[in-house]
Amino acid sequence: MNIRKTKKKKSRNQYERRVSHKYKDTLFRKIFSDRKDLLSLYNALNDTQYTDEEELTVTTLEDVIYISMKNDISFLIGGTMNLYEHQSSYNPNMPIRGLMYFARLYQNYIDNSEINVFSSVLKHLPRPKFIVFYNGSKDEPDRKPLRLTDAFAEEGISEESCLECIATMVNINYGHNYELMEKCRRLEEYSIFVAEVRKALEEGGDQKQAVDDAIDICIEKGVLQNILIQERAAIMNMVLSCTEKQYERLVQKELEQQEKRIKEQEKKLRAGKKRLEEQEDRMRRQQGKIEEQEDRMRQQQGKIEEQDSQMRRQQETIRDQERLLELNRILVREKKYDLLEQIQDDPALCEELMVKYEV
Repeated sequence: MNIRKTKKKKSRNQYERRVSHKYKDTLFRKIFSDRKDLLSLYNALNDTQYTDEEELTVTTLEDVIYISMKNDISFLIGGTMNLYEHQSSYNPNMPIRGLMYFARLYQNYIDNSEINVFSSVLKHLPRPKFIVFYNGSKDEPDRKPLRLTDAFAEEGISEESCLECIATMVNINYGHNYELMEKCRRLEEYSIFVAEVRKALEEGGDQKQAVDDAIDICIEKGVLQNILIQERAAIMNMVLSCTEKQYERLVQKELEQQEKRIKEQEKKLRAGKKRLEEQEDRMRRQQGKIEEQEDRMRQQQGKIEEQDSQMRRQQETIRDQERLLELNRILVREKKYDLLEQIQDDPALCEELMVKYEV
């Protein structure tokens, strides 16, 4: 086999695994914008038996599906405020986003219900529930709690935080959460479709043809059959919307941002060094003037030495960042995008590549 062709095919496969992310978010929201399917998903998650989807209210808050249900006392469905979001990559910051989403939702709820929060009588609010549906390529457990408190700085703080927001991350990759998939056939179909597309792209060949074949396979299996038949072209566009040139622009933009941050750090370092030199000059002029000032000057000298040590560490950090930036440029130039991702979590591999490319 031609080695050059093999490398090209491998590179294309690695790229296609990346570009297949964004369409999944759009398709997930499209499927579950149907109230019947969304109610089925809710019942599967909560072991409930709601049947009247006409009473279900669905709104979208940015990328989040928010559901409520009318009843005699105007509670949200099951007495909970439900927030669903789909993620094609692992994101530990979902609780932070959930905090912002819920703040807006509760404000709307309080305003619409005309609740007087200044009353001396306790007012009741629906309980929040935040589910993140995950089907990225990183291996994750069936369920995983993501906590807002993990984002708070804890060094030197002993008291408990007054805020918490927990997002339950549910892995919906095919082969995970069997029981949930059995309860919600639509979710299982979505999982199967994503797996078929991912498999087709990994096998290489023409990208458009690979997606087309995956759609045919799913239609034959009865997977998302109505959507795939009725909106085949739109779904094809979803999958194929991100081009390699667009991805390269995103990578280049990120490299430019890294370079800008390094320049800013260098500027701060030069300013700090100048301040340090000025302080040292003042101390030299003052030294020997009065014996009573010697103790104070020794203390200042200690601070300067500490600052000098910090700046040396900053210089080392900048040198490391410059080496990493140069390595990133080389990998982008050689289109080794898989290594770009691997070196983020593998310092040993990163150092090995720096030695290899003499960075």
